[in-house]
Amino acid sequence: MVKEFFTAVRDRRTFYEIDKNITIADERIKQIIDDAVLNTPSAFNSQSARVLILLGQHHDKLWDITKDELRKIVPAERFAPTEEKINSFRNGYGSILFFEDMQVVEGLQSKFPLYKDNFPIWSNHSSGMLQFVIWTALEIEGLGASLQHYNPLIDDEVKKTWNVEGNWKLIAQMPFGNPTGLPGEKTFQPLEQRIKVFK
Repeated sequence: MVKEFFTAVRDRRTFYEIDKNITIADERIKQIIDDAVLNTPSAFNSQSARVLILLGQHHDKLWDITKDELRKIVPAERFAPTEEKINSFRNGYGSILFFEDMQVVEGLQSKFPLYKDNFPIWSNHSSGMLQFVIWTALEIEGLGASLQHYNPLIDDEVKKTWNVEGNWKLIAQMPFGNPTGLPGEKTFQPLEQRIKVFK
């Protein structure tokens, strides 16, 4: 499927209602993520992004872990809506976990002390761009996705379960699958309040 760039940007939305009935191959998903990781810019070409692709039982396990960790902090009498939300993510086909390699970031801080305070910020910028590229690319393939942030609540269990390097910092989680519902209505603030042009 081919889409004009800004059509894809407009169509990329948050889909909470997803299921496992996707029509593209796992190899295509991997290719999308390979291309995104390879070509998304990073400060000083640091290439600090790291990604886990969780499919099948691994995807299910992620959301079981998340539910278990939330159960420890959400009162039992108020847990039903939380469980419903987590189950909506678990109903999807897979999840993409975004990390930043802090060893790379700290190495740049040591090498370029003048910019020391900026490297963690730039690292997050790069991760955000990668998330957007992958999210939009999945939309082009007809998949629905959302971006979640259950870190640092799930960090330790994620690292233990998938033997993740200690220097990888979890940034976000992206469950995806076949969209079974419509995204919510999106409203826009006036561009006149958001953009200024000087010429």
